[in-house]
Amino acid sequence: MRKQVAVVLITSGLMALTACGGSQNNDSPSTSSPSASASAAASTSATLDPQAQAKNEALKAYAAFWGEQVKAYAQADIQGTGLKKYATKTALGGAMGDVLVMKKAGTATTGAPTHQAKVTALTLSGDTPKATIQDCMDISNWKTVKRQSGQVQPFPTDQPLRYITSAKAEKWGTRWMITELTPEGDRTC
Repeated sequence: MRKQVAVVLITSGLMALTACGGSQNNDSPSTSSPSASASAAASTSATLDPQAQAKNEALKAYAAFWGEQVKAYAQADIQGTGLKKYATKTALGGAMGDVLVMKKAGTATTGAPTHQAKVTALTLSGDTPKATIQDCMDISNWKTVKRQSGQVQPFPTDQPLRYITSAKAEKWGTRWMITELTPEGDRTC
């Protein structure tokens, strides 16, 4: 019974962290991985206006955050990851909480989610520039497994494999940090 509860908690946590968030617009979303999106964003940021450059930098930080979170979930530990370099406040706490639940349950993840992230709001004025990021995440290739056996734990039957996640980012000095991550598992994409 405890194992079933742990699997449900972990899967729910992954759903919460991997939900896609935000409003819809007519831009066609990218289907590339976070690192591919970040590389493309970085290569074009030097020639863009300040708003476009800030959007690219925020998306690059978001992609790096997810890359480090995937590493942490794969080993059920944040040690050896750069998660603290890209996340703060509730985003970091949420990831650390999920890792703790996974560690206690003897699970980890394999694979990775894919993203269709875009900046939907940006404020460059004031002391701290801020961005809102919406992401349609696809978790179909991101599996929870038992660490000892490698046995894949099935998703709950009501678990959407593509859903909205919203993130808040702030620019602290020269670096964008993910401060909040809000899965919206009831909003599929």
